[in-house]
Amino acid sequence: MLNYFSFVPEGVNGCKVEAYLQESWRSNEIAARKVPSVIVCPGGGYCSISDREQFPVGREFLAAGYHVFILTYSVNEDARNFNPLCQLAATISHIRKHAEEWMADPDKIAVSGFSAGGHLAASIGTLALSEEFQKVWCGDSNILPNAMVLAYPVLLANEFAHAGTIRNVSGCGVGTETYRYFGLDQHVCKQTPPTFLWHTVEDQVVPVENSLQFASALYRVGVPFELHVFPEGKHGMSTCTQEVDAYHPHNARWVSWAIAWLNQIFGFTK
Repeated sequence: MLNYFSFVPEGVNGCKVEAYLQESWRSNEIAARKVPSVIVCPGGGYCSISDREQFPVGREFLAAGYHVFILTYSVNEDARNFNPLCQLAATISHIRKHAEEWMADPDKIAVSGFSAGGHLAASIGTLALSEEFQKVWCGDSNILPNAMVLAYPVLLANEFAHAGTIRNVSGCGVGTETYRYFGLDQHVCKQTPPTFLWHTVEDQVVPVENSLQFASALYRVGVPFELHVFPEGKHGMSTCTQEVDAYHPHNARWVSWAIAWLNQIFGFTK
């Protein structure tokens, strides 16, 4: 049995988080095990929120025994000035503040992002401690996730960028200094969490170089990562099922691989 509710994280507005908690959160047993969490960040180019990358994804992590939180963040002009990143940071902070109440493990929180949602998820792992973000962030400092799962993510602001996504989040034109700032590969550091990435070679919207170059940046600083590149498949495949109109059994293996990877990182078994 699952427990569903929604909330707006403390200290921000313009967003919503849908929470799906495992039944164990209601247990009064002292020895009850705390549950790891996954925050899902759907894509949409920072101009919309993709339905296909919300509950269809969340359901997979729920079935694997995780608490799931689906973030609907600010888009269009409201995506500027680090707004979505503040909302994701506030979500992580909110989960940690309620960890005891929800039987959530505060040290086992993953972010899972898709396309532009992958940019948002990777931003919390690369920009959260930056001077620029700290100028606008008014919350506590414990906002780094413990792992990242990135699906066909927008990560670059160079010739391989998805220009519309970077324009929307930066509010600036291609090639400007602020536009280039949102190329996340250049902000990878030793504090960046372990990362799982997957992409397809045939992606005509967000080139595979986004994942390849980000993985190279992780490698250079010694951050553990796992990267899967599939030869076939369009952009935005979500769980690669008929439900999301992207049936591809071969690529759908990313789901079980990502869960197995997270289980290993967190030392978790259902």
